[in-house]
Parts: sequence; structure tokens; C-alpha cells
Amino acid sequence: MSLTLLERPHEHVALLKLNRPEARNALNDPLRAELASQFEQLATDRNTRCIVLTGNERVFAAGADLKEVVESGPIDMMARRVLYFWKVIAGCRKPLIAAVNGFALGGGCELALQADIIVAGERAKFGQSEVNVGIMPGGGATQRLTRAIGKYRAMKMLLTGEHVTAEEARRLGFVNDVVPDDKVVETAIGIATTIASKPPLAVEQIKEVVLAGMDSSLDAGLMLERKAFEMLFASRDQEEGMRAFIEKRKPSFEGR
Repeated sequence: MSLTLLERPHEHVALLKLNRPEARNALNDPLRAELASQFEQLATDRNTRCIVLTGNERVFAAGADLKEVVESGPIDMMARRVLYFWKVIAGCRKPLIAAVNGFALGGGCELALQADIIVAGERAKFGQSEVNVGIMPGGGATQRLTRAIGKYRAMKMLLTGEHVTAEEARRLGFVNDVVPDDKVVETAIGIATTIASKPPLAVEQIKEVVLAGMDSSLDAGLMLERKAFEMLFASRDQEEGMRAFIEKRKPSFEGR
């Protein structure tokens, strides 16, 4: 059985589903490897302009598979190349939307935090629960969550291991939209379809500059923005978009 399912709800939108329901989509090595492979392929697919990542109606992902690592030592953990998995997703230039129903805990929450936009169901719950089992986050939460919501709010989640509701996550600032549970994927696909209708080169440059600028000084970030802005004037899509606006017609973007 495939541990991920790939669907095409729209010509330029990929819907990627975690498919390990018997283990609440716990991220074991085979699932991580398959997910990384999917992201590698989608990243280079010119037909894919936006990716939606989801679980099922009950759970997004329940975190790491503890049965797989309970007796592991430091060398074992290094050999599993978990960092490679996270880097593949973080390095994907296509916009990523997480559509979260149910639990997104531990590594599952970290997986959602890799997204550029998060849509959550009303009953979704988020949490970094690693501290409850004697460890700490290892997939980026100490850095990404802190950057998303600030030190003090992140510290409370990381140190207590407590879960937060979807509405609280939206208030904290790391969830964009909270919608009825049965509308989560539909809403995410709607956002993805809108993004996919935009010029792909401009969209990818926006993502790249925003993420790079987060780790730069303001001056360095502004320079990155200006260079990317100027570079887009070499694209066909720039001319097409502006001519379409002037001629009052719908643009046709090619990603060139």
C-alpha cells in the first residue's frame, strides 16, 4: 500500500495525502522517504504550481513513530537521515499549503509548519509534545515556531507540550484560516487554485525572497527583493501580465 496518495484536483495543483491511517499517519522512515520522493518530483514538475498537503478527516499526522525509535541511540538517529527529509520539503520552491484536520502533533506539527499557508478544521489541534516523552523537537519547531509566533508563545508550547486548538493557533499567528472540518481540503484547494493562476516565476520568487529575508538583515532582504523584482522583467509572463492588464483581458501565464 502506498503511504502517500497524489491527486490532481486542478490542472496545476497537486493534492498530496498522507496514507498511514492505521498509525494515525505517524512519520516512520518509509513514509518520510516516500513523502520526500514525492516532493522531489513535484518540485521539478513544470505542470505543478502549488501543492496541498493533507492527512485524513481524523488526523493530519500524529508525529514520529515512537515504536521505531524507542531503542535508538545517537548514531542510529543520525543514520536515519531525518534532516534530509525536512530539507527536501523546506527546499521545495512551489508554494505549499497544509490542510489540517484532527491532530498535528510533534513531527506532524513540524510538517505543517513547513507550509507557506495553513488551513485548519475547527476541531484540529496542534502541539509540540516531544517533551512529554523525554526528548525535544528535532524537525525545526524550536526555530520555525519561534519565528512564527515569537519566543514567549513558542516557549509555552514547547516546554509544556500542551495542545492548542485551531482557533488558538490562528490567534497565535501560525494558522491562516479556520473552517468547518468538511471544508478544509476544499478551502485549501481553492487557495491553491488561485495561486496556480498567477505567474509561476513571480510566485516562486516571492516565496524564495520571503524565506531568505527572514534570516537576513532588513537591508539585505530589501536587496534580495529588488534583484528578484528586476529579474522578473526578463520573463515573458511580466510582459503578458502587464499587456493583459492594459488590454483589459485575462492573462495567460506560461512560467517563462
